[in-house]
Amino acid sequence: MNIYEKYLLPRFLNCACSSKQITYQRKKVTPFAKGKILEVGIGSGLNLPFYDKSKIIELWGIDPSKELNIMAKNIAKKEKLSVNFITSSAEEIPLPDNYFDTVLVTYTMCTIPEVIKANKEIRRVLKKNGKLIFCEHGISPDENIKKWQNRINKFWSKIAGGCNINRNIPSLIKKSGFKVVEIEEMYIPKIPKIAGYNYWGYAIPNQKYKAIKNLL
Repeated sequence: MNIYEKYLLPRFLNCACSSKQITYQRKKVTPFAKGKILEVGIGSGLNLPFYDKSKIIELWGIDPSKELNIMAKNIAKKEKLSVNFITSSAEEIPLPDNYFDTVLVTYTMCTIPEVIKANKEIRRVLKKNGKLIFCEHGISPDENIKKWQNRINKFWSKIAGGCNINRNIPSLIKKSGFKVVEIEEMYIPKIPKIAGYNYWGYAIPNQKYKAIKNLL
């Protein structure tokens, strides 16, 4: 990890992900988290102010960045939230099966190297009746925008800490063993269209997926 990735990139990402438009999207989904909650990609804690404290039994946050976790701990203290922080990758979540009622993921699936593996880990730690609440940016349905997303993604990923702007979020969630129950999508206002197509909603573990897997 070089100096840019260790010291400058976390602050750049925190600034980019805390814009007024992105914050508005965070406010749409975070209050729906309830029970035993795991936030995957908690980062600098930008969602913490929007949790409904009356719905929280336990709150956990996982992120591979020590620098961002330090920032998140400061916000948790300010918001008077008890958060169990874990510094680890989402591909290997060091937590038990069938434990959480809610997993919240916002602006994270774009960056996880092995996103399907990570989503399967999310499915593993979720209860059978649990919910994956998501808010992510990804591939545009417009062919012209999609073309440019694919063209510049490699360069974009290098300067933006591994962020990919051309991932098909609904497809990745479904391929990981989830059923998307509710989803909305749109371009976020005042953000370039190549990086601003947003998907948000929730998914549940697909029991049929589990049955098929057991037959293999």
